[in-house]
Amino acid sequence: MSDKHAAHQRLIERLKSSAEEVRRLSMDLDETAVARRTVPDKWSVKEILAHMARVQEVFEQRLDAMLETEGAPIVSYMPEGDPEFPAIARKPTAELWKWYEDTRNRIVEKLARLSPADWHRKGSHPEYPAYDVHFAMEYLAHHEAHHAYQMFSRRPPGSVPHGR
Repeated sequence: MSDKHAAHQRLIERLKSSAEEVRRLSMDLDETAVARRTVPDKWSVKEILAHMARVQEVFEQRLDAMLETEGAPIVSYMPEGDPEFPAIARKPTAELWKWYEDTRNRIVEKLARLSPADWHRKGSHPEYPAYDVHFAMEYLAHHEAHHAYQMFSRRPPGSVPHGR
């Protein structure tokens, strides 16, 4: 197995395990607790989950575009300017989780079928000159790690997640 192939496999495993962590941090809370803003003017655990589900949808669209067209134009996503986000954040947590989980499973399945060359199909992003499938998926993983930490630190006081 080449170093590149091993790196791609590690990234797939990381995306799988980070989805399990998101579940652990959000799914044991009831609807009131998950929606409570524990830090003033900052997203609740539920709002973070809604954001992560939406961003993941954006990244799946980017993945599809790059696999379809080499050099596909990639539009920057600005969550504060997303007119759909308020409605998304009002959805029940179970619905947000299902959307997140279904999208993650599709992304992982697509990545598992890629050839080594497909991992380096390019997109044309206005902020990142070396944007390709690998970069996009690693960016998604780092973005999610940042928000998983926020989920952990914004849970209601005294609520320690223990997993399934």
